[in-house]
Amino acid sequence: MAKQDKKERKILAFTGGIAIAAFALNLIISAIHNNKQKNKNKSKKDIPGSNVRVNLTASEILKLADQVIAKSKEVYSAVASVSLDKVTYANVILPIAELEARQFPLVQSCVFQKMVAISEEVRKASAEAEKKIDDHILMCSKRDDVYRVIKAFTTKGEWINPEAERYVQCLVQDFERNGLNLSSSKREEVQRLRAQIDELSMRYIQNLNDDCTSLLFSEADLLGLPPKFIQSLDKANNGKLKINLRGQHVSPLLEHCKVGSTRKMVAIAYGRRCGETNLSLLENLVQRRHKLARLLGYSNYADYAVEPRMAKMSAKVFEFLENISISLTDLATKELAALKDLKKQEEGQSPFGMEDLLYYVKRAEQQKLDLDYGVVNQYFPISLVLSGIFKIFQDLFGLKFEEMADAEVWHNDVLCFSALDLSSSELLGYFYLDLYAREGKYDQTCVVSLQNGSLSSNGARQMPVALLLSHFQNEVDGSSRLLRFSEVVNLFHELGHVVHHICNRASFARFSGFHVDPDFVEIPSQVLENWCYESSTLKLMSGFHQDITKPVTDEMCSSLKKRRDSFSAIKLKQEILLCLLDQIIHSSENVDTMELLKHLHPKVMLGLPILEGTNPASSFPRLAIGYEATCYSRIWSEVFAADIFATKFQDGLVNPHVGMQFRNKVHEFYSTILWFRSTEQLKPCLHYMQVLAPGGSKEPIELLSDFLGREPSIQAYIDNKTKNSL
Repeated sequence: MAKQDKKERKILAFTGGIAIAAFALNLIISAIHNNKQKNKNKSKKDIPGSNVRVNLTASEILKLADQVIAKSKEVYSAVASVSLDKVTYANVILPIAELEARQFPLVQSCVFQKMVAISEEVRKASAEAEKKIDDHILMCSKRDDVYRVIKAFTTKGEWINPEAERYVQCLVQDFERNGLNLSSSKREEVQRLRAQIDELSMRYIQNLNDDCTSLLFSEADLLGLPPKFIQSLDKANNGKLKINLRGQHVSPLLEHCKVGSTRKMVAIAYGRRCGETNLSLLENLVQRRHKLARLLGYSNYADYAVEPRMAKMSAKVFEFLENISISLTDLATKELAALKDLKKQEEGQSPFGMEDLLYYVKRAEQQKLDLDYGVVNQYFPISLVLSGIFKIFQDLFGLKFEEMADAEVWHNDVLCFSALDLSSSELLGYFYLDLYAREGKYDQTCVVSLQNGSLSSNGARQMPVALLLSHFQNEVDGSSRLLRFSEVVNLFHELGHVVHHICNRASFARFSGFHVDPDFVEIPSQVLENWCYESSTLKLMSGFHQDITKPVTDEMCSSLKKRRDSFSAIKLKQEILLCLLDQIIHSSENVDTMELLKHLHPKVMLGLPILEGTNPASSFPRLAIGYEATCYSRIWSEVFAADIFATKFQDGLVNPHVGMQFRNKVHEFYSTILWFRSTEQLKPCLHYMQVLAPGGSKEPIELLSDFLGREPSIQAYIDNKTKNSL
């Protein structure tokens, strides 16, 4: 989860190297040194205000999971026992809200260990605890007795503040999207359909995971691929080299192989994976999704999936995708013409096909960009990158980060920081950095919420706690670890999520952390990614590894930005094609995906036909699980982020006034207002909450409109693609 953008300002002459070098040495390098020293000291401390337990044994994890479940049952049963004529905020809503706030860090204490623990026994216990807790949560979502009591509260019309009202609406919506407002027979049908959907989804994914198809090629067939890649390939008995139809083989081959026939053979084979088997599964899967949606009162599954998101309706998604596609057509046409010319120069008159896109995009970039990533990557020691990011966030958002030298951690490499408001020194939250690879650790970069911020009924604030996980290689031969530029962007993005989590001031844990609209959750970090492509801020994060006073050059920064947006229109057309496929099959019944793609593919891809015998619907995991009817969301967040950056930040990369507006209006989804146990306590604060509460009562689209001073637009996104295209 996270992203950034910025335009260059004249804020650094030579300070990009020297000032940040001092900051790096004083903040991060000393922090790492202190961390090594502190691990010699056996007196570790829990973080003040954190209920996260970081070093549980396997048996303690399972015991805690049982305690969490028992407490949850106790509270839910107490709520369910309230007479329908005696329901109040204090005896129905508040107990559930406070349960969520208290229990979440305990649940995460059980669950996150499967991602980080050194002991295999602990990781297994964590996975077992997660399953038990998930099963319990599923059971709670089916409790008709709790739903009826909450529903009775909503009909009373008891006055509550906007955020609490939104919270109650979310509780009701969760139950009703699970069928609790239906008759018992229809509820049973909903559960049967959900079970069937889960089973079909897993079979679709399992088929792709189990597919071990490979193709054999001579070394001449693989001309252009790097020697290290060739050396890594297995050999068949006849001496030919084996290309597995997996991303780690297919992507480099389509990007580097000079032999057009090889590219085509691999692209076709890759697009035919699990052909008829998965197409049949998908057809059954989509039919059941539509049936589920109709049972729940929706006309189709896409409307059901999109309703709780910013887009609200499938029709809005279609409009959005079509507007983006049409707006990029002229640019994509120019890009495709340039790629076709390159192919004609290199391969003669053979027609340009989908198998050629990645290869000729790469060739065009090599010709037009003087960018050697091997050289660029020499400028990003991890300690310097971290200190630069911290400095940017300090200047932009008014944040101060301090290492918690005596905090208890689960591994010597882990650092723990507090985040404070720079002007008031108010504590805002904590975060852990677990950046380096080790055996058994989760191998992707991500941010995990360990404790959500919230406000208790007595006015005490629970501190947010986040964990950033990555899989960087640790020091080699005493040398500081250098990050690839793509890793720098990824780290900046994820630390943006950390800031988002910590600056969120919601009263309810339900609205804190990453429990926000899925169409919105990536927008703040997408905005922030832009800082990695602006010279003034990129210099704050860089320094040549042998002399950190020398940051990346302006020419490198310019090339990195051009590389990011090169041929972006034609690449985006490919993504829009898949998003439209996803939206169409989940909006209409009995769609023949092959016939659909024969029509849709050349229309979106400017005349390029689909590869013979291929069908993306058979090998597109997002259609099966996690993103069904919502594949558009990544483009959606990028478009809104581009508008925010261009409108508010482009001419002031570290403008603290705009940064604080962004922090307060965008990150603070819900304003800081107290919960109350009775309506009598609420009445004296009515005027107070009319000033502070609007953020909690607004949809994300309204919050963005308030921040921008108008409705969001796609134009900045289109302009940016056009301006920076090669």
